[in-house]
Amino acid sequence: MTLGLAGYGLVVWLFLAVARGVKRGSRGRVVLATQWLFEILLGNIEQVVGSRKLARRLAPLAITLFFFIMINYWLSVLPVVGPVTWGGVPLFRSLAADLNVTFALAIISMVAAQLYAIKTHGFFANGGRYFKNPFKDLIGAFEGILEFIAEFSRLTALSLRLFGNVFAGEVLLGMVGFMSGWLAPLSLPFFMVFELFIGAVQAYVFFMLTVVFVSLGTVSHSRQPHTGKRREFKKTAATG
Repeated sequence: MTLGLAGYGLVVWLFLAVARGVKRGSRGRVVLATQWLFEILLGNIEQVVGSRKLARRLAPLAITLFFFIMINYWLSVLPVVGPVTWGGVPLFRSLAADLNVTFALAIISMVAAQLYAIKTHGFFANGGRYFKNPFKDLIGAFEGILEFIAEFSRLTALSLRLFGNVFAGEVLLGMVGFMSGWLAPLSLPFFMVFELFIGAVQAYVFFMLTVVFVSLGTVSHSRQPHTGKRREFKKTAATG
């Protein structure tokens, strides 16, 4: 709980500090690094969704998820995480190592994808992606069922992927520290740096998957019943 509050506090502090720095014209390293990373992530969103307007609406959520996951992942690398216990229960535990938290983040991501799809196509048209008349389009109805099941599989994959990597990282550091013994202060720093890199990668993967799922929801595909060929409609997100 304590480490989770620290993670929330660091994310809020970073955003407020960068916002104040930008207004004052600061050229500090933290401000410049955050701006540089923000511009890269925003550019990635624009490339995926194909709409600058939609990208700017999606950026606050997707980029916040990136920083939140990365910072909390990095906190799990601290030496106090895991070894310090009270009654056999760790006193410090990263939020990203809690399956409840990763599952909640995945729910936020998938709900956002559905909301953007509904805003783009409308409630009933979005539901038409999953539920079609089998008497008019049997193959389309079957594909709709598969797509509906895929939404839940994406939700599960998002949560378990992040949780598994954080948990594996904590186990790795614990094993290296135990096996190294007195040499742990020399061996652990290398693995900690590696875990910092993995944390940034996992945050970026979660960020990109969120953007991709939103992009998939804002693009409409229909099947021609007689020819069986697919026609991809123009993205309405650019005007929506």
